[in-house]
Amino acid sequence: MSITLLIIIITCAISIPAFSSNKLKEDLLFWPWGIKKNHEYYRFLSNGVIHADAMHLIFNMVSFYSFGTALEDYLYKVFFGELARGLYATLYLTAIAFAVIPDYFKYQFKHHYRSLGASGAVSAVIFAAITIQPRMPIRFFFIPFNIPGYIFGICFLILSASLAKKGQGNIGHSAHFWGSVYGIAFTYLAAKFISHVDLFRLFLESFK
Repeated sequence: MSITLLIIIITCAISIPAFSSNKLKEDLLFWPWGIKKNHEYYRFLSNGVIHADAMHLIFNMVSFYSFGTALEDYLYKVFFGELARGLYATLYLTAIAFAVIPDYFKYQFKHHYRSLGASGAVSAVIFAAITIQPRMPIRFFFIPFNIPGYIFGICFLILSASLAKKGQGNIGHSAHFWGSVYGIAFTYLAAKFISHVDLFRLFLESFK
């Protein structure tokens, strides 16, 4: 099973029950004050497996699947096979936490602030894929033609910035932006690391 599909299954398995359970949602969402006061550090990650409502979940998971499957397949074929899957999973999980760090410092003393959703991780995957293949064709079931990946990415950020200004609901809209920054930086650094590993491997082989 692909990492992308596994993440979607886990996310849906937790998000859907949380729609009707305020306690489950409250226990897992991102709450800076709770992290600061009660040392609930798990919230840096747990917020990524719950969503505000069905549309929020569907939008994130469809976007993630559209870019994630292509990115995972590319990394698997071009780079280290199974090791690439670990790299991909690391990108997703660390992006959940990284994307909410700015909000943690901004809202750590504000008891009322809460947010949730896999927005940061999804943005990281989208922009990692765009960094590798900017014109990656993307098609959604409600749009009858392909959209270049970079066009979707730009629209994704514009919509997120607009919603962030309005402050609607508990959705962590600013996480979209920070997730995208992280996705680009992670991809660049991973490419650098991989190139160094390849050079080191060639160096070792020269002694055989």
